[in-house]
Amino acid sequence: MIRIETRSIDYIPAAERHGQPWHLWSVWFTSGTQLATAATGVIGAALGADFLWTGIAILAGCALGTFFMAFHAAQGPQLGLPQMIQSRPQFGYLGALLVWVIALISYIGYNAFNEALAGDTAHRLAGVQAGIAGSAFTVIALAISVIGYDLIHTAQRWLSYLLIVVLSIFTVGACVHLRFAAGEWNWAPLPRVAFLTQFFAAAAYQLSGAFYVSDYSRYLPRTVGIRAPFCWTYAGAFMGSAWTMLIGALAVSLHPGFSITGALQAAGDAIAPGYGNLLLGVSLVGLLTMASLNFYGASLTALSVLDSVTPLRATRTARITSLLLVGVVTHALAHLIGGRFVQGISGLLAILLLLFTPWTAVNLVDFYLVRKSHYSIREIFNPRGLYGRWNRRGLCAYSIGFAAMLPFANTQVFQGPIARLMHGTDLSMPVGLAVAGGIYLWSHRRFDLAREWAHALRADHGLDEELSP
Repeated sequence: MIRIETRSIDYIPAAERHGQPWHLWSVWFTSGTQLATAATGVIGAALGADFLWTGIAILAGCALGTFFMAFHAAQGPQLGLPQMIQSRPQFGYLGALLVWVIALISYIGYNAFNEALAGDTAHRLAGVQAGIAGSAFTVIALAISVIGYDLIHTAQRWLSYLLIVVLSIFTVGACVHLRFAAGEWNWAPLPRVAFLTQFFAAAAYQLSGAFYVSDYSRYLPRTVGIRAPFCWTYAGAFMGSAWTMLIGALAVSLHPGFSITGALQAAGDAIAPGYGNLLLGVSLVGLLTMASLNFYGASLTALSVLDSVTPLRATRTARITSLLLVGVVTHALAHLIGGRFVQGISGLLAILLLLFTPWTAVNLVDFYLVRKSHYSIREIFNPRGLYGRWNRRGLCAYSIGFAAMLPFANTQVFQGPIARLMHGTDLSMPVGLAVAGGIYLWSHRRFDLAREWAHALRADHGLDEELSP
């Protein structure tokens, strides 16, 4: 029997926790093995880098971005809260609205690309009109997200096994049958701009999962600790995304000028007739599960925004309504994107990197170095409570970190002066991490947290017993 998910923004008490840390592996592996990930892997090749340098950039970028993402996953079992709710202690009850709006931009932006990619793939596979197929894709993803956590986990666990088989056959077949043009495997001079653009695009793509990675790990028992959720999330997310990005880069390197779906189809057919369609079909299913994750996270975030403004009761009607509103906006943006997948997702990732980086630095420094996982669940939901309505430490650290990134940033709408001097090289991410995290840690250097921790323990006394069935 499938349990309909009715919880939206609330705390998961100990009596309702279930699952094993290794279940996170299949969730994030499957989420990475889909078409939008493959499209992210062709950015370096589109800028002129060969496959070797593109591949190195992909592996290094995924390793960096997944590192921070996985540390966010480890927060879920400790607090039992959605990821965005956890931002209130750092930014304040109302100040957290800043990062929630950024999260909504991420969810909606990714799913707009997902719908456009799904429509193009369905048209290529079955001749269905792209617009109709894309709309059907969004409706199905919304339906899956309504049912919720358990169905998504179960579907992704079984799909992960199929994806491993399909991607392994493609990888082995590519090594045996596919041939690059002369000189493709030679060590050409490092294409600095293309390399770093691909590197930070891969890192930003992985880091963008940090906004909702705890929405799934929060169902695990607190006793699983930090190491197991971190390792299983890292393994699944890195393996799935890096592997899929490399396949996308390989396909486009072999078939320059093709769209990402056309290149994947042609590369698969070169291994075995019809295998390209199988590769696209399985990737489309992976895209569907990723879209459902995004809609689920968008629903939690939208309801959290409303709850911050006016108290909101967590009901099935409220969650379905928020999902429908997000779906309508996503569908409208998908029509604007059209077929400009690579250019569009490259621009989105560059902007999200600017917005994500200071938040992840502040959030992780607070959880692991400042408060060391000591939070009051009750006070997080109290608009005039322990963490305040506006937290100047978190907001100032974010703002200064964001401002420090701008001179180093290179996006389609803005290029900083230092990036311009470096011929378009974007080094904003390490700057943002160091500045935002460092300032936030420094601001708490003389801040006595012992009294706050004692208050948190008293405030949450008996909380699980009250909320358990």
